[in-house]
Amino acid sequence: MTAVRIPCSAPGLHEEAADVRAAIERVLASGWFILGPEVERFEGEFAAASGARHAVGVGNGTDALLLILRALNLGAGDDVITTPLSAAYSTLAILMAGARPVFADIDPQRLTIDPAAVEAAITPRTRAILPVHLYGQAADMTALRAIADRHGLAIVEDCCQAHLATANGQAVGTLGSAGAFSFYPTKNLGALGDGGAVITNDPDLAARIARLRNGGQSRRYRHEEAGINSRLDELQAAILRVRLARLRAWTDRRRALAAAYRAALATTSTRVPPQFDGGHVYHLFVVRSRHRDALQQHLRDRGIETLVHYPIAIPDQPALAAVAAVCPAARVACDELLSLPMHPALTDADLAEVCAAVADFHKD
Repeated sequence: MTAVRIPCSAPGLHEEAADVRAAIERVLASGWFILGPEVERFEGEFAAASGARHAVGVGNGTDALLLILRALNLGAGDDVITTPLSAAYSTLAILMAGARPVFADIDPQRLTIDPAAVEAAITPRTRAILPVHLYGQAADMTALRAIADRHGLAIVEDCCQAHLATANGQAVGTLGSAGAFSFYPTKNLGALGDGGAVITNDPDLAARIARLRNGGQSRRYRHEEAGINSRLDELQAAILRVRLARLRAWTDRRRALAAAYRAALATTSTRVPPQFDGGHVYHLFVVRSRHRDALQQHLRDRGIETLVHYPIAIPDQPALAAVAAVCPAARVACDELLSLPMHPALTDADLAEVCAAVADFHKD
């Protein structure tokens, strides 16, 4: 097997390593590991960076979605319309809340949920829309907000791949009731373990989510409601504070790499999905090929790691077998999309090598 020379992602420590280690030592010396000053400071800093009034640190991105749904009183008897193209956790959060996921197909160009399909899926049971800002590009929030307003629906934004992304200049996560973020190690803002957060401009919603994440406690040992145990820990918060200070520079680098990819791949037959919004933060850089598997093997043979996000549409997962869905555009995308290397540590030379290898594939 050819050794990987150019990885698809690079979640380990880089230029921030010394500062991360110092932050870890600071927490170890404090002896405070759960819901302490590091979490409180990170919440304030992340809210400010994300353009929101409030942030609540939680255990992971899935819990962030679940807690928003719970705080909005969504559950049994309610439908939540969402996308079939994403990690399945967005849909699992709906199921965990007791609601029913309803799939609306994607826009085949933007790859996010199609507003026309959303409107066609609305019934008297529909209570919310859960768009995913996929690969770092916002869904069509102008159209989705108009639909939500017409039908009196909540919007819960899955921003787990879209840290610092914007839609028409407005921060994702602030365009609906709340936004959910993941700090899984490969995310644009990644921890060294699991972590997540909710952002919102609604103080009452933020307060309820903060209570729900901690067992529903209003104060120690007084449980006002049945919450869950989903608390961002002090170590991860301290690590995230270090990395958050570098996130804008890392985002700029991702955008520069994406522009270079677009320019270099323009003359190949591998298709690059359009950029619809300048607020795209390129969590992933995906291309489309009808010969995706052969292209992936060709790049593997050159020592270039690629990944498939996502090979199976969510409604085709065995766990969702009971949920019927007509999503042809999503299923085609699942067969064609390939993620090329994309991370701030990727060098210009590495990117040029990837592009040359893609071009060579089409000459063979």
